[in-house]
Amino acid sequence: MKSRRLPGKPLAMIGPQAMIVHVWRRAVEAQCGQVIVAAADAEIAEAIASQGGVVCMTPRDLPSGSDRIAEALKRLDPERRYQTVINLQGDLPTIEPAAVRRVLLPLAEPAVDIATLGHVINDAGERDNPNVVKVIGDLAENGRSGRARDFRRRLADDHDGPHIHHVGIYAYRRKVLETFVRLPQSRRETEQRLEQLRALDAGMRIDFALVDTLPFGVDTPADLERARALLDG
Repeated sequence: MKSRRLPGKPLAMIGPQAMIVHVWRRAVEAQCGQVIVAAADAEIAEAIASQGGVVCMTPRDLPSGSDRIAEALKRLDPERRYQTVINLQGDLPTIEPAAVRRVLLPLAEPAVDIATLGHVINDAGERDNPNVVKVIGDLAENGRSGRARDFRRRLADDHDGPHIHHVGIYAYRRKVLETFVRLPQSRRETEQRLEQLRALDAGMRIDFALVDTLPFGVDTPADLERARALLDG
């Protein structure tokens, strides 16, 4: 709710519904399992509850979305029935349900700790934009997935690809998530403001699956108008 570039972002209206409701509906349509909105604000809880959704209230001062989902998991599932959790951020109203399902695929490999998504970059402006986080990794033989070696905002001049736009959705094994949120921030994470670098720096393995359609995060008023144009149409 305290987004500097778009105050009140989760409740920004896209058509007749708040943005957080659009994201919640996409998660429900993915049919991956129980959908919980981990919230710190009563307004968000009310918006989701009015649609019949389930909300877990979490402390306002948690430092990241990963900490928030870990806290919700601890509160709602002390019996530890769930061993996998997807972290879907509330500002991705255009994400396709198939993409939410796809983020689980890399976890079929037991050695993978965390899974995420990527989209092949075909535009030089996108490749060179420091606001676009890129995955540095090796593609598998199938050309549709790979192992992440690094995440960067700026690519080296001699980096010859593949150029992959990172999509900020994660699937965690529960034990990995619990370990991750107890780790101190790494130097690279602090410098580049990329939480996933903490996992790599701690020796965790992150794999990614590619998607054909790039969902975009709503961070600015211009992003919001773009989302409205896409979803209202």
